[in-house]
Amino acid sequence: MSQRPTAETAAVRDAIFPATSMPDADWWRALWPDPDRVVQALGVGTGMRILDLACGDGYFTAALARCAGPGEVLGLDLDAGLLAAARAACANLPCQWHLADAMAIDRLGLGSFDVVLMANTFHGVPDKTALARAVAAVLAPTGRFLIVNWYPALPEETKVLGQPRGPRADLRLSPEATAEVVRPAGLEPDRLTPLPPYHYGLALRKPSTVGPSG
Repeated sequence: MSQRPTAETAAVRDAIFPATSMPDADWWRALWPDPDRVVQALGVGTGMRILDLACGDGYFTAALARCAGPGEVLGLDLDAGLLAAARAACANLPCQWHLADAMAIDRLGLGSFDVVLMANTFHGVPDKTALARAVAAVLAPTGRFLIVNWYPALPEETKVLGQPRGPRADLRLSPEATAEVVRPAGLEPDRLTPLPPYHYGLALRKPSTVGPSG
């Protein structure tokens, strides 16, 4: 996480996905000290083909690659500076990279995925249902869309290293609200995973593959 985006690329990203710029490395690591454990808790396993959507500087992409090997992990972001940082962070891991808009993933010819992860970015997507439709189009029949979101709260209630962190309160969605906004895309909630202290992971699948909630 050594490289930060330029002001120009950060402005482009924020214009498309508001309030989703990469945070400073110190508090990001304090909030997520063990990313491997997070992705394992979300059900990522060996041999999976995974898309890290809006991968940023590769912090979770690296964890996905470590946990999914010998599977295939692809990181996608619209910020060239962050994607360069992700390449560097994952230099010794079998990752592929695409510079593209997350909203266009169904038109890029990337194939299908067992898992599409979107961590800490979904709250800033202006048209969440449209994005979910694009994700549904690239999910394998039994694939899952994993959304890591902040629980609803005021920023002053979600402190990291003593400072208020996270998106504005009006951008934060409950698990139920997240499920509702993606439902028109043909995705249903499959499993909710608490990710203390401030996050949850919601797994969504196509209706024909929904199993018991856990």
